[in-house]
Amino acid sequence: MKAASLKEIQQELAELPKQELVALCTRLGRFKKENKELLTYLLFEAFDQEAWIAAIKTEMGDQFEDMNRSNHYLVKKSLRKILRSISKYGRYSGTPVVEVQLLLHFFALTRSHNINIQGSAALQNLYTGQEKKIRKLIGGIHDDLQFDYLKELEQFVQEPEKISAAKKIISYFQKKKDAKIKEKKTPS
Repeated sequence: MKAASLKEIQQELAELPKQELVALCTRLGRFKKENKELLTYLLFEAFDQEAWIAAIKTEMGDQFEDMNRSNHYLVKKSLRKILRSISKYGRYSGTPVVEVQLLLHFFALTRSHNINIQGSAALQNLYTGQEKKIRKLIGGIHDDLQFDYLKELEQFVQEPEKISAAKKIISYFQKKKDAKIKEKKTPS
């Protein structure tokens, strides 16, 4: 997301009433590094949050397209970068609904780009941590939205559990097969 120039921000601030200006500056004081992006959001994009979310989702899609998938380390590094930006945008909006929508889109992109979460313990932990985070965020929103978002989240969570359960079943039968082979090899 490109930040507005300082001149554009100053012009917009000059048009705001004093009470709104004080509220914006107080909120700005909580952030240290990305003040310019936060002001850009508050002054130019907060009025049309749906378009802002759509732009962020497009940016996330581009990041997934550009991701280096040559090994698990680079995938994890890229996913963490995307998740950092999701958290940053969630803080900007101040509403858990935005972060929930972005995290659900993250899960959808992870699945659509066939990123093997089960291939690395670090990726599994990353995915599980985000699932816990999104469940916590969903707990803080309206009941009607909670049901819809939980239903959507279950689509993304069930698949890895099914894969994990299938691996456990295969492992069980492999151990059983290995035990039978071992019995045949050992003479009585």
